[in-house]
Amino acid sequence: MYCVKNYMEHVIDLKIDAIIKSIDMCNCEKCRLDVKAIALNNLPPRYVVTNKGILYSKLNELELQFEVDVQKEIVKAAMIVKENPRHEESEG
Repeated sequence: MYCVKNYMEHVIDLKIDAIIKSIDMCNCEKCRLDVKAIALNNLPPRYVVTNKGILYSKLNELELQFEVDVQKEIVKAAMIVKENPRHEESEG
């Protein structure tokens, strides 16, 4: 079965852990999802058609500017969440 996916979500998932670790911020699920949501809202979507959940297109992942743009938005989002965490104190 075919479905449409935003490939940018996959790219962010691959990079988010290293960036969160590098800026020493909370790594709870809520903070990670906040970072992902903010970054996705600031990056153009890259929709692809997949078959049974498999991504067929790597799109521009290997292009340097694409990499820089994605990392920049994840870092910006992580800094926002680090400075304004929205999780409960007991969760962080």
